[in-house]
Amino acid sequence: MSTETAEPEVEQQRLGHWNSVVASYYVVIGATALLLVIGLVMVLSSSSVESIDANGSAFAVFLDQAKFALIGVPVAILLSRLPVRTYVRLAWPMLGAAVVLQLMVFVPGLGIEVGGNRNWVRLGPLTAQPSEVVKLALAVWLGAVLARKQAYLQSWKHVFIPAVPVAGLAVGVVLIGHDLGTAMVLLLLVAGALFVAGVPLRMFAVAAAMAVGAAATLALTSSNRMDRITSWLSDDCNASSDCYQTLHGTYGLASGGLGGLGLGQSREKWSYLPAAHNDFIFAILGEELGLVGTLVVLGLFGLLAVAMLRVIRRHPNPFVKVTTAGIVAWIIGQALINIAVVIGFAPVIGVPLPLVSAGGSALIMTLAALGVVVAFARDEPGAAQALATRPSVVRRSLAVVGLTRSARRADRTPRRGAARA
Repeated sequence: MSTETAEPEVEQQRLGHWNSVVASYYVVIGATALLLVIGLVMVLSSSSVESIDANGSAFAVFLDQAKFALIGVPVAILLSRLPVRTYVRLAWPMLGAAVVLQLMVFVPGLGIEVGGNRNWVRLGPLTAQPSEVVKLALAVWLGAVLARKQAYLQSWKHVFIPAVPVAGLAVGVVLIGHDLGTAMVLLLLVAGALFVAGVPLRMFAVAAAMAVGAAATLALTSSNRMDRITSWLSDDCNASSDCYQTLHGTYGLASGGLGGLGLGQSREKWSYLPAAHNDFIFAILGEELGLVGTLVVLGLFGLLAVAMLRVIRRHPNPFVKVTTAGIVAWIIGQALINIAVVIGFAPVIGVPLPLVSAGGSALIMTLAALGVVVAFARDEPGAAQALATRPSVVRRSLAVVGLTRSARRADRTPRRGAARA
């Protein structure tokens, strides 16, 4: 075969892997797994120093994060096995339960305020962040509602009722707790869902103007938020100003260079950079793993985005399209906001890096959302049939073990002719 003939065949084979009906399924799982592993490693590295000081063990924060991962992964696997129609049926109950759970943060004795945000609730020995549950519930609810009304979304009243008031309620109960960062992520989620549902762009222009006006009002009426913005815009940064985190985050990224200082060798994690294992973990990652490490993480988020957009493009069900759009806008939008804050392109907002930052509620609900996307990817045209024909990892492993044992038995058993000889 000539070289000219072989090259197109190789290229076609490469394209064939991406055009496979199960490509979205495997890319979402693979990118999620790699980001989760990177996150666990970086949480261990970035939290070790302060964990020793606070808990007497370098592994305390890491073990908590690993515990949440061990909860989130089975939840994601369970959700990935549910049929699409189950999510449609659960849309209203999920959102109702999420809003009630969010309102519990205002109950005396249950709600917890941290850093000016009242966004946590303590239920016995557990502390949870209900706004993370609101994200997934709102994405599923918007998918169910907008899919039914897709043919009527050219009209203001069909867009407005019930999507806008109910979504506004979900965002509002988060804003009452002064968590503007999470509210911004929820607005991105709503915008992504409405865009894919087919809402006209002229309506987006009006909605964007209203959102900007609301954000400006909330910023101007809060001294804490105004201090963050003015410190971000100011050139004078010191240990007492709100730009201190961004400054040391930049120090971490700059000192990492191309290949980084080495895993575990961060200097900023020695109590120079606040929230090193939470909101600013990307700075520690850049310091220890360098530009290469940050590009790997960005590439994995890019793969995750492309795979979810592929689900939107290939799946015929409008509910799946709209819900996946909300989830991709949430996860990728939140990742971009977090990275923008770390590199100084935005004031400190206080949102974690999905799958990488420490935080139990955020990790579990992000894995749950990706489990929902995997369920949708399994339901793509032809995907279920293709996956059904492929043996599971366990069966393949058993088959290999079985073949190996059979071969050993064959080697040990002499042939009849040889025995007679």
